[in-house]
Amino acid sequence: MARSPLHVLLYVLATVAVAAAAAAETAVHKPPPTTNVTSDEEYWAKRAEEARAYSRAAYVADPVAELNRFNQDVQRATTRRSLARYRGPCLATNPIDRCWRCRSNWASDRQRLATCARGFGHSAMGGAGGRTYVVTDPSDDELIIPKKGTLRYGVIQDRALWIVFARSMVIKLSQELIVNSNKTIDGRGAQVHITGAQITLQGVKHVIIHGVRIHHSVPHSGGMIRDSKHHYGHRTRSDGDGISILSSSNIWIDHVSMWSCADGLIDVVSGSTAITVSNSHFTKHDHVMLFGASNSETQDAMMQITVAFNHFGKGLVQRMPRCRFGFFHVVNNDYTHWQMYAIGGNRDPTIISQGNRFIAPDDGNAKEVTKREYAPYSEYKDWVWKSQGDVMMNGAFFNESGGQNERRYGQMDFIPAKNGKYVGKLTQFAGTLGCRVGKPC
Repeated sequence: MARSPLHVLLYVLATVAVAAAAAAETAVHKPPPTTNVTSDEEYWAKRAEEARAYSRAAYVADPVAELNRFNQDVQRATTRRSLARYRGPCLATNPIDRCWRCRSNWASDRQRLATCARGFGHSAMGGAGGRTYVVTDPSDDELIIPKKGTLRYGVIQDRALWIVFARSMVIKLSQELIVNSNKTIDGRGAQVHITGAQITLQGVKHVIIHGVRIHHSVPHSGGMIRDSKHHYGHRTRSDGDGISILSSSNIWIDHVSMWSCADGLIDVVSGSTAITVSNSHFTKHDHVMLFGASNSETQDAMMQITVAFNHFGKGLVQRMPRCRFGFFHVVNNDYTHWQMYAIGGNRDPTIISQGNRFIAPDDGNAKEVTKREYAPYSEYKDWVWKSQGDVMMNGAFFNESGGQNERRYGQMDFIPAKNGKYVGKLTQFAGTLGCRVGKPC
């Protein structure tokens, strides 16, 4: 029987659909690639080389072009989080944000923010009690006698200052920015990008960094740089971290967006403690956070750091964080991407992971959330690494060890965790916010 043209067309379409479905089924069930390694050490060496190659390929030298791409990414939903861009009334979905975000008078009461920290950095006062200093000049040309109106001039002052920005700006640092004690860098109400060199907190107390974008920091050779109003001296080479914290305490990093720096995004070393990193968004980076830089720095046993309500997003490889010696509370964070592992460490750190969501990559070789760096089971079996109320997805698993956590802390030090199934909402507004004067953020 002769077929009409319509029947022929329908037959062809059906054949194509069946073939496509078969191809998709094959792709879905394709076994993961095997690795040609014979030991755990060789496996991690191979993964590290893959990560370094990825980092080299992902690094973009042009921060303006990268900024445009980042803004496009922010406008699109992150599919692994299943969150659309929110446009409704103010929602403060975690206890830190509930303290200030939905107040329409935030711009006239900026220093209220200093009362809102939780976790081990809850005592960080930043520039509270001090005057407001307005950054009007994005340049960074003078390192010994900074120009008034620049960010560098503000952060070196010997008195408490609450530093804000007159307008949106890109500040390209010519050398590391050395921040003095009792300072708040508050980017609310403007789009502030800090690039070019790292922000250094060394031997200081009470610093808050909030609401800025930090990216494309690169190493610098050092030189004569002022670190306070009454002192300048010769600085050695800087590594190109995003934020480097050395021998400092009472530090709070909140609602920052960070990506694509030459070394770590946030490094905390040399006996620093009483620190909270919260409500932030991390993307496109290899070594994300390092807490304790050396196996010989036993003073890091005093280190206490809270990592809460952050989104570890696209293009991340490892160290979210990597820890040594101290005590680390990792609570209600959203881990949607990693290439090697999420949380790692060595030298007997205590890591309490509570109410996080871990979505493993599709790569079958990177399902484990944890990694003990260069430590055999006989050594790490007594380290206290605990997973409580975490949600594991796509095959993710957490390798626990040790006995119970014997330490006891107050509610301000230890943020009460919600079950990991609520993490999507708790971290919905991670990263910088689009705050407008006269309206809730």
